Amino acid sequence: MNVSQSTQLDQLLDLLAEEVAKRLAARAQSSGTPSPGSRLANEGVERSQPPEIPPDAQPATAPSGPEEETAAEPEPGEQMLEPSPTPDRAPLPSHTAQLLGRLALGLLAVLVVINIPINRHGTTLATAMPDRRALVVRDGLVVKQEDEPEIYVYQDGRFRWISSLTAFERRGYTWEDVHIVDESFLNGYEIGPPIHVILKCHESPHIYRLEGDEKRWIVDIEAFEAEGYVWKDVEFVVCSYLRNLPDGETIPPGQGPPPQP
Repeated sequence: MNVSQSTQLDQLLDLLAEEVAKRLAARAQSSGTPSPGSRLANEGVERSQPPEIPPDAQPATAPSGPEEETAAEPEPGEQMLEPSPTPDRAPLPSHTAQLLGRLALGLLAVLVVINIPINRHGTTLATAMPDRRALVVRDGLVVKQEDEPEIYVYQDGRFRWISSLTAFERRGYTWEDVHIVDESFLNGYEIGPPIHVILKCHESPHIYRLEGDEKRWIVDIEAFEAEGYVWKDVEFVVCSYLRNLPDGETIPPGQGPPPQP
């Protein structure tokens, strides 16, 4: 604590002491009882008046020795007054407490609103609002451009389109991982090959690529390898799941109606 803070604290304590003394005096005056300060003052006046000496009384002869000062002893029944304790901290006014309460309720309401899902995917305002200044482009970053449905992930210096919700979920992504960016954000980056899910069922030899909600039949092994796929990319599902998916264009295109698994 510096000198200025100590001086301010002393001034505050003095003001509090004066206020306490004023209130005690006002309370004593309203009740008809003299305040301690006025009682002491009256006693001091009465003590200062010399007692009356009868005319025929002779003054006592003062001792010839040096005068000795004696400390005044308190009279019987007289009590020494102790200073009233100064309160450590004044209580907060009622309007200040009300204001703090309203601010706390308002903050709670804002937190509730921004965490309410705004669509069927569970996206909230807190996750939908872009934070472009804190965006760090690195492997695993998932972004979505404003007003566009496609979702991209950054891998090996390129952004790759995640072609289906199944591919999105099977790679462990959630909607909280998606960052909303400007429509021109991807213009400054290379776009890599899309990320697809390759599906097959045990009872059928056909292989399909899932894009959006459609399955695309890969007509043969040559087309499969030409797309850059290997056998470990294939995921097995039940045949009924594949049959319920609508058919898309074949790979390569123009190969007629696709066979069903």
